[in-house]
Amino acid sequence: MPYATNAGTEIRYEVDAPDAGPDDEAVVFCGDVGLGAWQFGWQHAALAGPHTVITPETRGVGRSDAPPGPYTVADLAADVDTVCAAEGIRNAHLVGYGLGGMVALTAALTSSRPASLVLIGTPPAGDAYNPAGVWADPSDPAAVEGSLNGLLSTDFREAHPDALSRIAEWRLAEDADREAYETHRAAVAGFDLADSLFEVTTPALVVHGNDDTACPVTAGETLAEGLPRGEFHSVEGARHLVGVEASAAVNDLLVGWLAEHASAAFE
Repeated sequence: MPYATNAGTEIRYEVDAPDAGPDDEAVVFCGDVGLGAWQFGWQHAALAGPHTVITPETRGVGRSDAPPGPYTVADLAADVDTVCAAEGIRNAHLVGYGLGGMVALTAALTSSRPASLVLIGTPPAGDAYNPAGVWADPSDPAAVEGSLNGLLSTDFREAHPDALSRIAEWRLAEDADREAYETHRAAVAGFDLADSLFEVTTPALVVHGNDDTACPVTAGETLAEGLPRGEFHSVEGARHLVGVEASAAVNDLLVGWLAEHASAAFE
């Protein structure tokens, strides 16, 4: 699998590239605090094929390097830009969960590459986000299983016990260890665009579960209101992993959004 190097830090990523024309715009996933690439499995299946899809492993996660922290969101945004540059991507639609949404917002301020943003469970500042509600120590299977109670609604957990088992297995295999989590937590703590959202002029779709306990839905509403080209969609009854438990609804939003914005950079 390919790697891109940003100032000595190697970032591993996967590419699913259809037989697209020269103006194909990639979808690039930006991961949440300490979570492995599994978090985007439900969206990857819907988007790969019509679009080139790139899934980086955030520094500190999986087979990417884990240099000493703390990290900043700007560091992580530079990693994403390096991956795009390595693949020759001129225009990318960034899809980020939580911390990944913060990365996407920062990338829109620091790079001309983002064509649009999809911000899932993302606040305008780190003080409205609870990283401890997202990550669980993968060396503790009971903690990993217990963390899903806060990330997924009761209705989903009761209806899909097999999915919970699979997600727990993926988390145990792919998620970051505690040291890497602390570097991500520091990045969240240092993030604050609350007073400068007006500078992010990239089209942005804000998606939020209205029962998100890691990042309250009011934070998503505030984010969308502050973005000049922000559009807000809430998903009734869903928690932070809204793209997992309400994958059909979220994927429909993504497909429609990309159909509307995929050619914007060339108009």
